[in-house]
Amino acid sequence: MSDRILMGHGSGGRMMHELISSCFAPAFGIEGLGDAAVLDLKKKGRLALSTDSYVVSPLFFPGGNIGELAVNGTVNDLAMAGAEPLYLTSGFIIEEGMPLSDLQRIIESMAQAAFNAGVKIVAGDTKVVDKGKGDGLFINTAGVGVIPEGVDLSPSHISEGDIIIISGDMGRHGMAVMSERSGLSFAPPVLSDTAALNGLTALMIKAAGGSLRAMRDPTRGGVATTLKEFALESGLAMEMDEDELPVTPGVKGACDLLGLDPLFVANEGLLLAVVSGDVSEYILKEMRAHTLGAGARAIGRVMPGPEGKVLLRTSIGGTRLVDMLEGGQLPRIC
Repeated sequence: MSDRILMGHGSGGRMMHELISSCFAPAFGIEGLGDAAVLDLKKKGRLALSTDSYVVSPLFFPGGNIGELAVNGTVNDLAMAGAEPLYLTSGFIIEEGMPLSDLQRIIESMAQAAFNAGVKIVAGDTKVVDKGKGDGLFINTAGVGVIPEGVDLSPSHISEGDIIIISGDMGRHGMAVMSERSGLSFAPPVLSDTAALNGLTALMIKAAGGSLRAMRDPTRGGVATTLKEFALESGLAMEMDEDELPVTPGVKGACDLLGLDPLFVANEGLLLAVVSGDVSEYILKEMRAHTLGAGARAIGRVMPGPEGKVLLRTSIGGTRLVDMLEGGQLPRIC
């Protein structure tokens, strides 16, 4: 095999067969080269299905790469619905000339991320595009999971007096990608928070039961946009306390330098949850026992109005309105 991807690797012939047989199949434990996987779920409950495409630039960034990001992102989309993620598919659009060593490194990180999350990559697709038309690599992943009986998470369940919880600090993924893309370095270094959250969400569901109203991972658009979605879908208002928003010194310094607001910066290993006020302290205690929830804290509350709005109580005692941005602060971050 060549040490770089050639157009023949996407031709459907011997080169493509060798690429799949030597790189993808061993890493993902796929047996046979058919176009569909036959799965026996053996579980009761409703199915959750998600798909996402990853076009992050650069492919490798502090704390991760496009491969593990693709696995973790789709696992998290399922987990936010209360599902137990089970299986993933992966589609690769590879630019001609990509070093095979880079592709293998990404595949290995995907396999490790899937193992860590307890899911299996069972099917996939590979296409090669002309040099200059693919920016290295794009990945699409789809995932399926099972929502256990009795679990029903939705912003429509959010009620006045509920508490807003965040699982950790904000903005690390977006700033890690930005720093690598721009050739910037910060002290301490900013690393992406990419991680699979299904272990943490399973713990939360077990601890909270029906008192857990809704969960989402604040990826593109960040925490502010996710809370705005909660407000619009519930018909209530979300109020945050500025002093309770967790931002590391590295992220704060990077945002200050670049003129960015961490409330709108992407995260890839963070969740927002809305829970009943009477169990919030118990849920926080349970979350903090998990590695990915060690920094969990309450950052605000649900108010009756103004309907569909997000409010920020500032450090100096004022209140300001927080809305969605027209576009993104940072393009190509996931």
